[in-house]
Amino acid sequence: MRIVCLIEDTEGSEGKNGCAAAHGLSFYVETGAHRFLVDLGPSGETLKNAEKTGTDLRDVDTVVLSHGHYDHSGGIMPFVRRNTKAKIYMQRTAVGDFYSDDGESAGERFRYIGIDPAIVDLPQTVAVDGDLRIDDELELFTVKHANHPIPFTNKSLLVRDGSGYARDSFDHEHYLVIHDGKRHILVSGCAHKGMPNIMEAYLDRYGAAPDIAISGFHLMKKTDYSEEEKREIGEIARQLNEYPTKYFTCHCTGMKAYEIMKSVMGDKLTYVHSGDVIPTDWI
Repeated sequence: MRIVCLIEDTEGSEGKNGCAAAHGLSFYVETGAHRFLVDLGPSGETLKNAEKTGTDLRDVDTVVLSHGHYDHSGGIMPFVRRNTKAKIYMQRTAVGDFYSDDGESAGERFRYIGIDPAIVDLPQTVAVDGDLRIDDELELFTVKHANHPIPFTNKSLLVRDGSGYARDSFDHEHYLVIHDGKRHILVSGCAHKGMPNIMEAYLDRYGAAPDIAISGFHLMKKTDYSEEEKREIGEIARQLNEYPTKYFTCHCTGMKAYEIMKSVMGDKLTYVHSGDVIPTDWI
């Protein structure tokens, strides 16, 4: 198995093939049966990073769009100009009218953050309603019940409807499970539903925790954390630490939140940067 972070918010250390960093996320994964992508970052820059890591996107057979935001989908239209065979799996609701409330001081308070609607009309796009078993190796599942708080950073993320703006429920988010022999790997985009809820839903579905979980945790803030927010981040880390899972995080977790979580989780948590390859002997 080979897992490469094609793009995320931070540059890797020297020697990472000069991969660009950008606010967004994309992972490339090679397994016994598949060459696939989870998300495609914010733009065509993801494709350039793929070349720098020696990843041939023409071989990709599957794309999973984790949810309906631009920073995970912006590279899809450039990708399909290079690869017309790969099926693109997304929740049917991922085409919603999604916005970020950037505050009253912003030049444009409500900023569109949804996907390019042209993605929906692509012949290779597969609209999914809830859970889906793709094959023996790949499955998609959703979180139907949240027993733990969702990330506090979700409060600025909205969906527009006929009556105005409402808090996004993130029913357009799904999660990929890779069954690779005896190893089971969970891959999420931003974990907007809350990583403790996702892990609990996985445990309920499969009867055991995944060996590996790869995800942003959506805890990043541009301003300082309040003491209550720091306590919440620490509590998330403690809940995740109860599982025998090793976690790789990136993107919307943010380095400040990562440091808080790392102090709790130690070697069970690792940050992945643009161009990083997750060593298979860790899995």
